[in-house]
Amino acid sequence: MEPIAEADSFVKPAQNDVRYDYSGDGIEESLEQSFRRLGVTHIDIVYVHDIGEYTHGSGNAANMEDFLGSGYDRLVRLKEAGRIGAFGLGVNECQVCLDVMDHGPIDAILLAGRLTLLDRSAEAKLVPRCLSEETSLVLGGIFNSGILATGPVDGATYDYEPASKAVLNKVAALQAEAERAGLALPTAALQFAKRHPASASVLIGTARPATLARNLEALQAEISARAERFLG
Repeated sequence: MEPIAEADSFVKPAQNDVRYDYSGDGIEESLEQSFRRLGVTHIDIVYVHDIGEYTHGSGNAANMEDFLGSGYDRLVRLKEAGRIGAFGLGVNECQVCLDVMDHGPIDAILLAGRLTLLDRSAEAKLVPRCLSEETSLVLGGIFNSGILATGPVDGATYDYEPASKAVLNKVAALQAEAERAGLALPTAALQFAKRHPASASVLIGTARPATLARNLEALQAEISARAERFLG
């Protein structure tokens, strides 16, 4: 069998085709597989991952029809039955969160890249909605896929692609402001996410122990009054 070279931006993935199914049956089938792999009968939080136009483009209308038609109600029943503790979305965009919240309440949103030192677009509508409806926001992608960790260097990435000149210039200005406030840019990005009033938790990923140690140290850094004003 010819190896799969790429699938949904994953290079050399496991040799399985990608199939999205946001219906009630599809969600429960996926959940049961997770139960078996993990050796558990209960999962604390289930995130409906990557539904939305950011990932699926014009094809997302069918996904939303499946999810709002049966997927959402199945998650409600699974929660009522005690199989899951909570459910929500794990996405890179704000609008799909608002659309789902118009349909019914959700417990949590894992939001990647839209509430960061660089991109605060979630503050316009999603943050007030989450605060008013007590939907927890878990912040992921707080380095915007790299550029807030590396700074505006050659090859820096923003939203999983090479950063544009406009983004590089914006990050350069942020970095200068952060340094005047006594913060390294990655520390500022971490502290912004940690301190934001809407942030219930911050999700950081790392491939190296040294990176994890650096991030944990940055999260514990003492912040001056000047730095607090910059982060606010």
